[in-house]
Amino acid sequence: MSPRRIVCLTEETTEWLYLLGQENRIVGISGYTVRPRRAREEKPRVSAFTSAKIDKILALEPDCVLGFSDMQADIAGSLIRAGVQVTVFNQRSVTEIFSVLYQVAAMVGQGEQGLALIADMQQRLAAIAKTAAGLPRRPKIYFEEWDVPLISAIRWVSELIGIAGGDDIFPELAAQSLGKHRIIADGAEIVRRNPDIIFGSWCGKKFRPQNVAARPGWGEVAAVQTGQLFEIKSADILQPGPAALTDGVAQLHRIVMAWSQAHG
Repeated sequence: MSPRRIVCLTEETTEWLYLLGQENRIVGISGYTVRPRRAREEKPRVSAFTSAKIDKILALEPDCVLGFSDMQADIAGSLIRAGVQVTVFNQRSVTEIFSVLYQVAAMVGQGEQGLALIADMQQRLAAIAKTAAGLPRRPKIYFEEWDVPLISAIRWVSELIGIAGGDDIFPELAAQSLGKHRIIADGAEIVRRNPDIIFGSWCGKKFRPQNVAARPGWGEVAAVQTGQLFEIKSADILQPGPAALTDGVAQLHRIVMAWSQAHG
């Protein structure tokens, strides 16, 4: 039988279940949830990202808890030891995100509807990629996930940059699943790779373009010289679910297209 009482420890599964019309199954959500906004008003918040109110989750009597990544392994372990069914996904690429979306849809008996929504998202990505393929010049892009230490784009973000028409300047780091393995030890390397556009998405705090531009030596960077520093909110790009595949990539593409028109 499909689970009837689901706790979502991260944002993307909450958004997806709402899109599937299955929000009534959700009994608890992450405190970081902002999509859809009404979820914060309708559902109790029971977790952060690496911590959770285990007693509060147990009181909700969930028959399924959905989590994401090794970062939630301790939460998952505590709940499993308490006898709760836990499924933790570990998607890192665009393809893997689509796979997880289908799995969740199937879990709640909405496989066909899930496939239809997935096909729509894939078609929109294909349309963006087709437009981007015609650009006369692709901008070099530095995506900053965190500032101290400097952490570059996770794999799905790097892939979405490519779909949107840009080239991630740290593709070798995007292949690393853990943030600690995507640390850029020397900011001078970013200056050397000279991005045309800088995106910032500092999870949990506001991106400060002026602070980035003021870093020692960064005045030589093309993006700084032309004022091409932009924030994409983490809820729109750093959750491996519908948001990144729709609003997140659309923001990347819009800025890349504007750059291309100015520098083509």
